[in-house]
Amino acid sequence: MTDVPIRLLLADDHPIVRAGLRAVLETEPGIEVVAEAATAEDAVARADQGDIDVVLMDLQFGKGMNGA
Repeated sequence: MTDVPIRLLLADDHPIVRAGLRAVLETEPGIEVVAEAATAEDAVARADQGDIDVVLMDLQFGKGMNGA
């Protein structure tokens, strides 16, 4: 097992959902929430920076691109 945490991006258009997920996930050892995004487009742009291991993304955003 490695001591390097999984770097996670949370993507959801509801800030309360993101805050709740962050609160739960940050208590887990081995997981580090490093970024949040309010749109799928922002999530793709942020993940493209290369320091994200996993994206937890909503499938339905209000407008624009969807999570799939």
